[in-house]
Amino acid sequence: MIGVARSLTDFVYCTYLSDLAVDENYQKMGIGKELIRLTKEHSPNAKLILLAAPKAVGYYPKIGMTQSQQCYVLDHMEDLK
Repeated sequence: MIGVARSLTDFVYCTYLSDLAVDENYQKMGIGKELIRLTKEHSPNAKLILLAAPKAVGYYPKIGMTQSQQCYVLDHMEDLK
């Protein structure tokens, strides 16, 4: 396997691309971008959303994605008030 994209969508509002990975030997060949394109193609009206791994933060702006400040994270149940 060279690459994988796994997502969850309602096909209307949101597609959450939860996993995007490309084997290091095949990176910088457009495979990740193509996996994102294919994901978006299957739910064209929904906003595609992903959380970047620390090493990939610089990749997404390079391919035309914009960063959002509207993400929230809850790590521990006891933090929920």
